[in-house]
Amino acid sequence: MALTHGGDTVGFYLEYGYEPLDFSANCNPFGPPEGVVRAVGLAAAAIDAYPDPLCRKLCAALAQHEGVIPGQILCGNGSADLIDRLVYSRKPRIAVITDPAFSEYERALRTTDCRIIHHPLEKIDGYAVTQSILRRLTPDVDMLFLCNPNNPTGLTIDPQLLNLIIDTCIRSKILLVLDECFNGFLDDPEAHTCKARIKDCPELLILKAFTKLYGMAGVRLGYCLSSSAPLLTAMQSAGQPWAVSSLAQAAGLAALTEYDYVEHSRNLIRTERAYLSLELKALHMDVTESEANYIFFCTDLPDLTANMRKKGILIRNCSSYPGLSEGCYRVAVRTHEENERLITALAVCAAGKV
Repeated sequence: MALTHGGDTVGFYLEYGYEPLDFSANCNPFGPPEGVVRAVGLAAAAIDAYPDPLCRKLCAALAQHEGVIPGQILCGNGSADLIDRLVYSRKPRIAVITDPAFSEYERALRTTDCRIIHHPLEKIDGYAVTQSILRRLTPDVDMLFLCNPNNPTGLTIDPQLLNLIIDTCIRSKILLVLDECFNGFLDDPEAHTCKARIKDCPELLILKAFTKLYGMAGVRLGYCLSSSAPLLTAMQSAGQPWAVSSLAQAAGLAALTEYDYVEHSRNLIRTERAYLSLELKALHMDVTESEANYIFFCTDLPDLTANMRKKGILIRNCSSYPGLSEGCYRVAVRTHEENERLITALAVCAAGKV
């Protein structure tokens, strides 16, 4: 089976017999907080009971964390689960997605009888979302997916433009699905979230996840925000009732108390992102000025994914993203020591000493 996402450390281990240094998945380099690991261990004593299908304690804590009410939250088995539930319950006829963007949007839409309109993000614009997308938002469109910051480029959408997009979606009755799963890694997350627009826009759904910021990819825990009770009810009914395990709920509750961990992580990402960007440019890579915890770059070095793999390092080949071609890559921002190892290996490849 072809794997389109990064993070296939198991496949690497089966091939080489040791663990790789994984730059292909954009998770927190610190790993999960110790408090989360302890909470999962304690919760294991009660795994004989079914988990709360409504995630009531977790939703109450998330409501306080996000400044919304519990009834505006739905939890799921990661953001991918919520995307599937949304598409299955809404069954859009026409949907707009940007190229490049997270592949799960298109994968979910292709499970229904939906016509997908691809809106290319142009290299000449630095792959940024521009006002040209407004022309795509015609009344016949049912759904629009946007990732902010974008995956794989790490670029945010200008807040003024984003508000224009929301207003256009309101007028045209388009459901805007805004993926903010990497928002927590931004230098100023509050400046780029649209959760304040939830109240006046029932056609806005925001995706969030514990996966990246809290290093909890294996837990599978995501949630979404919306003021549309019918939409959340339909999504709740579009999948199994126990989508979030009791262990995941305990992990989420513990993660929301880890304020110092989040601040420490954000400071590391800010510093190391600047370091990686400069070093990649010094190797003559064409680097996009990412604002997230990963960096997108292009190069004409041949077989870079395979050559780095031979050195025990996984990077994300982005040629599978619509709108991108061979020579486009994404690397996570990790600890300084790990980032130095990445740059050293890339320098060897660049020097032709593969």
